[in-house]
Amino acid sequence: MENENLIKWVNEFTNELYKWAYYKTSSAETAEDLVQETFLAAAEKVSTFKGDSSAKTWLFSILNHKIIDYYRKKVNKPVAMESNTIASYFDEDGSWQKEKRPKDWQDEENHLLDDNDFQQILKKCLDALPEKWSTCVKLKYLTEKSGEDICQELEIAPTNYWQIVHRSKLQLRNCIENNWFKN
Repeated sequence: MENENLIKWVNEFTNELYKWAYYKTSSAETAEDLVQETFLAAAEKVSTFKGDSSAKTWLFSILNHKIIDYYRKKVNKPVAMESNTIASYFDEDGSWQKEKRPKDWQDEENHLLDDNDFQQILKKCLDALPEKWSTCVKLKYLTEKSGEDICQELEIAPTNYWQIVHRSKLQLRNCIENNWFKN
């Protein structure tokens, strides 16, 4: 009976689990791996499933833990800080350098996030960030998690989190201005 349930769940929930994993990771290959790991974990623990929640809820719970583990592994890799790049935005007294000041992004007629070309540039710029930075930005702005939750999930200190967010925003702004607004 357990094998029959598992086969039924694979047929019934694979697409939904994949869509969720892809949404969270932006990688088809990673999403496929996470869904596969989810079903392997479910197969190992199917005897402990009591039916207190639906099978779909149980599988999504397993998948969410797999996604968290995936990001923890990626975030805990050491990243070389690009202090020269960050320092290039400011002069000796900490003020913006004239040519590096943020430009005014006019977006009155169209919404940038509705533009497919802009979305591609944004994805390219996010992918260019160090992995930990990209993960923080995605969790904060795309999934709208709180800073406290992100710090817990990624096992980082709040001061480190805010520094990462700040540096990421500087890098993203520069990348978007160079790849979108200068074209």
